[in-house]
Amino acid sequence: MTLIKSISGIRGTIGGRPGDALTPVDVVRYAAAYGSFIKARKGKKIVIGRDARLSGEMVNALVTATLSGLGLDVVDLGLSTTPTVEMAVVLERAQGGIILTASHNPIQWNALKLLNAKGEFITAADGAEVLDLAAREAFDFAEVTRLGTVTRRDGYLEKHIALVMRHPLVDVRAIRKARLKVAVDAVNSSGGIAVPMLLEKLGVKTTKLFCEPTGKFPHNPEPLPEHLREIRKVIKSKKLDLGIVVDPDVDRLAFVMENGVPFGEEYTLVAVAQYVLSRKKGNT
Repeated sequence: MTLIKSISGIRGTIGGRPGDALTPVDVVRYAAAYGSFIKARKGKKIVIGRDARLSGEMVNALVTATLSGLGLDVVDLGLSTTPTVEMAVVLERAQGGIILTASHNPIQWNALKLLNAKGEFITAADGAEVLDLAAREAFDFAEVTRLGTVTRRDGYLEKHIALVMRHPLVDVRAIRKARLKVAVDAVNSSGGIAVPMLLEKLGVKTTKLFCEPTGKFPHNPEPLPEHLREIRKVIKSKKLDLGIVVDPDVDRLAFVMENGVPFGEEYTLVAVAQYVLSRKKGNT
């Protein structure tokens, strides 16, 4: 069992004894500490969203109840992606956000990733303050007449995709004209909803691998070349143009070329930067 406390949040394996792993007791303690941190800055609203991990619904329920118990209003996106939650914090004019995901870690892990009002990860100083509040259990819950509300917002993936489609550097016409055939491996998490939805809007013919958001990862969810065997085979056998692989919360991306060879994560940002700079001068 493992519990790792850091300035950006808390992560650990599910089960075990409090303090040794990410148990319900630990989830409540750190959610309460973060909520108290937000309240101390006169905050009232927090956005949460999760990936499809098996423990996700449990952790989601604990965090939602804890925050509303502090008197905070919660906007719950349900199954979402890390970039979508970050965007929603800003659009909702919230004072913070929590992403319930252990990113590319295996199935037994989960985490609370903490955001500020800009939809960015909290600073080192703020993270240290949250950890101190948790260690001292320095939080007071609200009286019954001052409990917070919980509002479900189910349309944020669609909002996110609409913003991508309208981005001036996304050439929707060229993508549709190319009539691309693309395989998607989303390790049975929330990317299995978001990525095919985006590709469909772009007119891309999609072959789905592991796109049911069951939380049952079919292979190691970190998108490294050694974990991409299945999609590499499919691309070659079906003569597809591209493969897209994402981790459970869709903040990591790997491409596989038409010959079945991984493009390499280290080259992706370089390729994107080159494309952006070819169409927009100045700093990015």
